[in-house]
Formats: sequence, structure tokens, C-alpha cells
Amino acid sequence: MATRKDIIPPGMEIIRERFHYAPGVLVDDTLYIAGQVGRNENLEVVSGTEAQFTQALENVGRVLAAAGASFDDVVDMITYNVDMRDLQLLMQVKDRFFTNRVPAWTGIGVTALAMAGLIVEIKCVAKLGTDKT
Repeated sequence: MATRKDIIPPGMEIIRERFHYAPGVLVDDTLYIAGQVGRNENLEVVSGTEAQFTQALENVGRVLAAAGASFDDVVDMITYNVDMRDLQLLMQVKDRFFTNRVPAWTGIGVTALAMAGLIVEIKCVAKLGTDKT
């Protein structure tokens, strides 16, 4: 039988309380990360395209760290992008976080996200304990 653990990093408790989902769910050695967006711990949308991309990836990193993982463990990433013209900038910001291994990546254009002002949502799957070579 598989083991399951909700991953709720410090400062993300409000997500579970207000929206009734876990930022991450660890099933055996696979971590499913809910879509992370460019908002801070107070659920305020961060201003600026690059700042939002950075915040969303920092939020992914917080979930990874809370599960004992890193960006090297991410095997699949889906980004939901409000403006596909920002894709080049997103790639530059992404490369600051994925410095060794890169995941499979699908970028999808959307017309809107869950909160006004959001421009990207990043969903990942990580496999913990993978060979780092």
C-alpha cells in the first residue's frame, strides 16, 4: 500500500485553511506539487513579470524543500502562461533554479488564472531519491 503525506511548508498553511488543498502531496517517493503562482505568504500578487516568475519558482522550491527534495528531483513541469510572449523571460528565470538537471516541460497558454493579476502558474512532479548523474 502506498504511503501518502501532505506537504505544507511553513507560511503556506493559509492555502490549506482557505482553499482546502495541499501545496504538495508525497506518495511514496513521488511529489506532486500543486500549481504555484507569483504571490507571497499573505496571498498578495507580486508586481512585475520577472518578480512573479521568480516568486512562483521560489514557492515551488519551498514545497520541494519541505519534502526533502530539490529542483534536481523535478522530472516534469507544466507552466500555464497568460502571455506566451513572456516565455523567453520565463526560461531565463527558470534557468536560475534548474541549474543542474532539467525537467520535461510543457508550456500552455491560458486566458486567466485563479486570481486577478497572476501571469503564470507552475505545476511540477518530482521523484525523490533519483540518481543525480
